[in-house]
Amino acid sequence: MKKLFTFFLAAGMLPLLARAQHADDSGNVRQLMRYQDSLVAISKQLVNNDTEMERQNANVELIKTLVKALKIPHSFNFNFDSLKAVRVLNAPDNRFRIFTWCLQYDDGSFRYYGTVQMNTGEKLVMFPLNDYTPYIKNAEDTVTDNTKWLGAVYYQIIPVYAEKYPYYVLLGWKGNTVKTNKKVIDVITFRNDKPVFGHSVFDGNGKVRKRVVFEYTRQASMLLNYIPDEHLIVFDHLVPPDKKMTGRFDVYGPDLSYDGYRFKDGRWEYVDNLDMRNKPNSHDGEYIDPRKQREIDKATSGN
Repeated sequence: MKKLFTFFLAAGMLPLLARAQHADDSGNVRQLMRYQDSLVAISKQLVNNDTEMERQNANVELIKTLVKALKIPHSFNFNFDSLKAVRVLNAPDNRFRIFTWCLQYDDGSFRYYGTVQMNTGEKLVMFPLNDYTPYIKNAEDTVTDNTKWLGAVYYQIIPVYAEKYPYYVLLGWKGNTVKTNKKVIDVITFRNDKPVFGHSVFDGNGKVRKRVVFEYTRQASMLLNYIPDEHLIVFDHLVPPDKKMTGRFDVYGPDLSYDGYRFKDGRWEYVDNLDMRNKPNSHDGEYIDPRKQREIDKATSGN
């Protein structure tokens, strides 16, 4: 290898090789930009088409086009920042990134889609996410892999560099039915270089949870956010308007108090009645419900 480098240097070919590599990378970027334009157009159909069949067809086309894009060498370095209907989260250590989006059905329910792309250079290594939500009976006590994923659209990722191995906390939105939405605090780890979801790190109320799931009325917004300076995941305290309605999540909403999970010694400890004065307080600002997005698109298009 050293002899080859010396030959190229002596022959004055290193600048030519660098330009050739740059030209190759530029060609990849141009291809990826074209794919991104296609994905943007398809994703608008996914959100805005009136019939369920049309939205399903758009989803199939989106999956095919995204896979083609990710097969391009060095695609991991392309941000897809114009693609709003698909959320793309990069792990802060650049080990992987995760794409997630959802398909809405006419009955108000959702199915979730996504993939985990590993940072491997030219060769594409990814793990498609198969939404297994209807078959997961106890989400807070279940560990799954990518083939049996509790679907959600993730909007924030929190790296945790624990002693044994790192894990990553994911905050996500999960439209549920015509009556309720959900939000989730999930965890992704890697075992034998494959993604695993759920991890026993949430302590509180005498129970250890592998993930945390909130359900509340679709008419309300719920805060679920991470405050890095305080190592704190904060969320609205959800309650029914009347104690007699306990368990009827279609009427649950925020009561203007806040609870959270504070990071300590590699785990997350539940804390209640947090003082959130002068703290960042953006309700649902991290992700727009596709049902609301459709209304926004129609209003701005003049239709």
